[in-house]
Amino acid sequence: MATDTPAAAALQEELLRRARSRAARPAPAPEAAHHGPAPLSHAQRRMWLMDRLGQGSASYSVPFATRLRGPLDLDALAAALTSLVGRHEILRTRYGQQDGEPYQEVLPAPEAMALRVVETAADDAGALLAEEAHRPFDLAAGPVPRALVLRHGPQDHTVLLTFHHIALDGASLETVAGELAELYAAAARGTAAEQPAPPQYADFARREQAAADRLEQGLRHWESRLEGVIPLRLPRPANPPADGTRSAGTHTTPLDPRVPAALRELGRQHRATLFTVALAAAFAALHRFTGQDDLVIGVAGTHRQGAEMRGLVGLCVNTLPVRVNTAGDPSFTALVERVREALLDAQQGREVPFDLILERLGAAARDTDGTALIRVTADVLGVPTALRLPGTVGEYVEVGAGEAKFDLSFGLVDTDAPAGIVQYGRTALDEEAAAGLGAHYAALLTAVADEPGLRLSRLPGAVPAPRDETGGHPAEALLRSHPGVAEAVVLEPVGGPLLAYAVLREIGGPAPAELRSLLRAALAPELVPAAVTLMDALPRTADGAADPARLPGMPSAPAPEGAHAEAVTEGFTALLGRPPRPDDDFFLLGGHSLIAVQLAERLRGALKLPLTGLDILQARTPRAVTALLDARAAERAAAPSVTTARPRRSRQGTVLVTGGTGGVGAFVLRELADRGRPVLALARPESAHLVAGDGVDVIEGDLTDLDGLRKAVDSADAVIHAACTFTRPEVDVTAMATMVGAWSRGPFVFVSSVDAYGHPAGEWVAEESAPGQPLSPYGQAKLDCEALLLQAAGSQGRGGASAVRSPLVWGPHHRLRDQLRWGATGVLYQAAREGRPIAVPRPGTGGHAWYGAAWVHAAGLARSLVSCLDSPVHGVANAVSGHVTWRDLAATLTELLGSDSEILETDEVHPDLDHRWHYHSDRLSPSLRLQPGEDWRSVLAAMAGPSER
Repeated sequence: MATDTPAAAALQEELLRRARSRAARPAPAPEAAHHGPAPLSHAQRRMWLMDRLGQGSASYSVPFATRLRGPLDLDALAAALTSLVGRHEILRTRYGQQDGEPYQEVLPAPEAMALRVVETAADDAGALLAEEAHRPFDLAAGPVPRALVLRHGPQDHTVLLTFHHIALDGASLETVAGELAELYAAAARGTAAEQPAPPQYADFARREQAAADRLEQGLRHWESRLEGVIPLRLPRPANPPADGTRSAGTHTTPLDPRVPAALRELGRQHRATLFTVALAAAFAALHRFTGQDDLVIGVAGTHRQGAEMRGLVGLCVNTLPVRVNTAGDPSFTALVERVREALLDAQQGREVPFDLILERLGAAARDTDGTALIRVTADVLGVPTALRLPGTVGEYVEVGAGEAKFDLSFGLVDTDAPAGIVQYGRTALDEEAAAGLGAHYAALLTAVADEPGLRLSRLPGAVPAPRDETGGHPAEALLRSHPGVAEAVVLEPVGGPLLAYAVLREIGGPAPAELRSLLRAALAPELVPAAVTLMDALPRTADGAADPARLPGMPSAPAPEGAHAEAVTEGFTALLGRPPRPDDDFFLLGGHSLIAVQLAERLRGALKLPLTGLDILQARTPRAVTALLDARAAERAAAPSVTTARPRRSRQGTVLVTGGTGGVGAFVLRELADRGRPVLALARPESAHLVAGDGVDVIEGDLTDLDGLRKAVDSADAVIHAACTFTRPEVDVTAMATMVGAWSRGPFVFVSSVDAYGHPAGEWVAEESAPGQPLSPYGQAKLDCEALLLQAAGSQGRGGASAVRSPLVWGPHHRLRDQLRWGATGVLYQAAREGRPIAVPRPGTGGHAWYGAAWVHAAGLARSLVSCLDSPVHGVANAVSGHVTWRDLAATLTELLGSDSEILETDEVHPDLDHRWHYHSDRLSPSLRLQPGEDWRSVLAAMAGPSER
């Protein structure tokens, strides 16, 4: 058969395309031992906290870029990436929160991963790669990897895969690169790759949690090892970034190729690895730079132990604080011995997660200005990982995210082009000091490679000269000029004498009397402070200025008053276990990152004012947090009040709510208001007053006004569609089609019904089960609306979609009371109200063991719907609070209504009572957890109302 004709070539191409499509589908994974949400590992928890605190940004993006020269099969690459994400659940995991505690949940494997292809010259690639790496991830939606392909020519491409660090570490990147190469080769051939099923990260997280009670001995070890440690002081930059971002600077100094080999040989002679020698060099450089002896540097440890971890993709790193004392001016070889012993000691406690160490240390883990224990890290950098795809030549491409994870990092590049690297945060060091440190670090590496017996005092490096701080008090400048003083500040309290505060460089420095004598000898009497007080560190405000409220001897301001102050005090007390004074420090009271997140959410919900965990960490005292809330309340009060619909996107994050005048919609509006979300409510003009309120704008319209629906959807950044005609399914479906057509961004949440399941065969119904016949017109309309929504989700800029199926909705609202009295349960309610006998189906009738109703509390349903804005389920989820038999429901109604109706069990089933199914609701279970007063008897009591008793 000829194969060189156009028709034959086209046929071969189509057959190959189909084969690739089959190969792209992940093989069925073995049945998992666990289902549903899983706890976060400790490493993931820190990533999640950084995200919640507002410090995630691009710092924790992991860009992986390779320039590939040669023929690149984009279809095979897309198929390989799809298979990779299907194999490793962690690459399709979302992160939610319930009651302040995070959890992770695996999403379904995608049918296909998209490649974004951009034509661009190679010289312009850097800016596009950096822009892509800076795009934030939404952890609540699931940080699925992003793929960007830059086409420079027919056989010249740069491929960038961007991951979030919560899902991947350095060892994982090696696994990802290797598997992608195998999957790509198989997809290009049109076959399926034969790869063993990998371990899954959620199982590792569960094992780690189960072993938490065995960490006490390790925690005691770290508590003893870090006792008395003082967080490192670095010379503060003269002009830190005004926006407070953690932008990074880097100084790279090439080294002679012989330097790494000489350092490796030095290590061999002292039973140390190259990493140990490089870490000793970092300690030496840091000592020379700061003049401090008792130093802590963080190094990366790993939890990857044993064969069961082989091939695991996920975050398995742990930060180990290595504490070394450089006192006594030791030789560099002696310092290597000290570092080796300290590193071995740290490795003994590598199983103890760093966040637990911080919690055990409490306030000792931070300086008085909030400075973290670990500000400095060190590492040896080898040949970076690159994609090696068959038929191409791969070259690693550096993509700088431009943000610093730590204030200072030392790196020894151990490749064919060795170098010394110093990366720094611009909020921690200024350019001049960092440049000097970078040059000294490289010179130090060369010096110890040539003469390892040099004492530290003879190594390159020097403490930066004090800055000339203009505008300060003369006494302050004179104190700073003293070689034994690291920091100083002079303040003049209202109505009081001058007071000076100083921080010494080391123990045994000048006494207060000596410093005051210096000032008396150089200054006029009126410029001499009445006292000089020595401190371990100067307490500072978030902007870096000395904080007078926390300096001894300064007069205290009156305690703040008002609703904000009361709420702040109550929040501190509830979460930290003791009532605070106005100027007590959050960290000294035992606060940490998770408590900061919880406190911010508590205050945000109570006061309806914007507040983040990062605000708490920066403000730190009840007085400062109260002042911040007062300022934001004043800003809100000064903003113009508008009740008509605003122009498109005038308020970022606006949520369109339909059905706001109904029972479900009213609870949704209340939940959104509690969370401080701006709302656009669709309502008829005559009903607008029912939904208008603080933070709620009204746009006129209803489900029959298609132009109004389009305008409403286009004016919002997210949609919760709770409106329904109940009796006109054609109107409901047409309205949904119109809204989906206008939907162009953000998440869309649809309030569906369990009627979409029809009559399933089994008693228990799993989420997204296929419908069973017969299906009512109402249930069919819900199913059709779901299909319209889910088919459009994720395309053309649209966000994730959630179809939330609810059963009977109960709650104290007049519309919901009407449904109780006249809807599906009306046959029971009206009989009880009138004192007539109540007939309910006997268990076993028709071969069914149970008859009753599934129900959901309106408040729980509202929580679930709003949670889907941040964490779309990307499919169908059930919202069920519980199940109750018809007999129990009838008995409760007769009791609440004071009825003497007799309850009879019969073999006949009334059509309204022909319900015998239980519905699983795992996906939304955190939000559905019953709050006080939400049990079914309490809510029925509230719905019955005194007029009916």
